[in-house]
Parts: sequence; structure tokens; C-alpha cells
Amino acid sequence: MDIRALAYVVIDAVDPAQWRSFGGDVVGLQPVALPDGGVGLRMDERACRLFVQPAEADRYAASGWEVADKAAFAAALRALAQAGVDVTVATPAQARARFATEMAWFADPAGNRHELIWGHRSDFARFASPAGVPRFVTGALGLGHTVLPAPAFDRTLAFMTEVMGFASADILTHHGPDEGAQRIHFLHCNNGRHHSLALFEGSVPAGCVHLMVEVESMDEVGRAMDRVRQAEVPLMATLGRHVNDAVTSFYFRSPAGFAIEFGYGGRVIDWATHTVFESTAVSLWGHDFSLGF
Repeated sequence: MDIRALAYVVIDAVDPAQWRSFGGDVVGLQPVALPDGGVGLRMDERACRLFVQPAEADRYAASGWEVADKAAFAAALRALAQAGVDVTVATPAQARARFATEMAWFADPAGNRHELIWGHRSDFARFASPAGVPRFVTGALGLGHTVLPAPAFDRTLAFMTEVMGFASADILTHHGPDEGAQRIHFLHCNNGRHHSLALFEGSVPAGCVHLMVEVESMDEVGRAMDRVRQAEVPLMATLGRHVNDAVTSFYFRSPAGFAIEFGYGGRVIDWATHTVFESTAVSLWGHDFSLGF
């Protein structure tokens, strides 16, 4: 399966309006109204990157992955069928609601929902951040990265690599104070972002550990830190720089309970020359995760 990028994410919200102010005024995304009463959040010329839909609970609902075209979409459906995966092909109306030509969805062995699309639709209107963020780092690299829970770790990792076509970027073993050793595998798809997906060996009630968005300058990270403080949004980790993707970032709590990582300076990898490694530290400096993780 030739997945090009993380195209969007879907978030369940008891009160989607919370995400209008949080996403716009704090993160710096551009809110747009969705037909289902939800809130869409733009971060570039795409019609929507975060779909916030009305629901009975607040949580991360789905990851949306894109392939290049109709032929790649058909090949992906065949690969899923050959692997015995239960796939639902969206109706035209359901695909339009994701601003896509076609869509299908399925669950991985850990129960995480994944949506697959091709043919994103947009009027390519100029992105306008309410907080003044000039732009986010997206394009061929996708919207950022997501870290998903995988208590059925080995089966989920095998599914992601053998069926969905992700490949390893690096490996980390997290040693928590209570949980013991937990693996985190960082996976890339067919673009240069160090990882578009990571799997965390454990359960996460919010459905996601964190969602990362990237900006073009360290000043924009600093401005986001000011907005987080002014809005009294809880920090989940202090400023720091990661070992693996070289992102300088901090983490804060979203209305759904998972963290938003807001960062700058991510490595763009030449996979032909990259060597997979195992790191024994999360960060070169900073990133005190004792605040909220």
C-alpha cells in the first residue's frame, strides 16, 4: 500500500465549539463550519485538516491517510481484502463530507480507526490564521504526525508495516514509573517526514497520545507558548528538542484530552540513506513529561 501522507484527523467532541476557540485562538488553525454541525480546522490550502464532529464523548476518532490516485486506492483495497481486513467503502456523500473523491475505513488490531482517501477537494483559498500564524509545514509531508495507542503491539505493528506499508524510522523503549518498559515505534510513509505515525505500547483513553503540528520558525513556537499561557491551557510537557526527528517543541492539552505537540525544525529524511536506530532518550534537552502525561 502506497500511503503518501497523513491527510487529516477526526475528533469527537461533546461541544465542537470548544475546538473553534482552542483550534483558532490557541493553535492558530482556521475554523470553518461543517455541514454536520461540527467544526473544521484548516492549516493550509486544503479544505480541512481537522474534522471535529459532534459526539457523546471527547476523544480522537480517526486518522485519515491519502494515496495518490484511484489506481492506488483500488490497490490499497485489494491489499486490505487479501489480509482479511473488514473494510467499509464510503458512500459518495460520506466521501464528500471528508472533501475527498473516494474514501474507505477500517480498524487496526488495536481498534484504531483509519480512513483512506484519494482526490482531496479544495477551493485553495488562502489560509488565514486567527492567531496570525503565517503557515504550517504541510504539503507533501502531510499535516504532521499522530501517536496512537497499541496495546496489541506486535499485531498492530505487523499490520501497519506488512499491510498498510509503513516502514520503521526509529525505535524507543519508554520506561515509565509504574508501567514498566513500553515500546514506541516511529513509522514513516512515502514522504520525507521522519514519522507520520508512531505506535505506543499501551492503552490511552483519549484515543491518541499526541498530534503534532509544525511551523516554520522558532518564533512561532514561542508565540504559541504565549497563547497557551494566556488561555490557561494546561501544559503537558515543557519545551525541548527530540532526538529522532530534531523537532523543538512543547506539548499542551487539547479539549479531547490528548496532547498537541507544537514544534519547529523537523528533519526531512532521504530514506535511501537512512539507517534505523534505537534511541535510549526521548530528547536532547527539555521535554519534562511529568506535567501531564
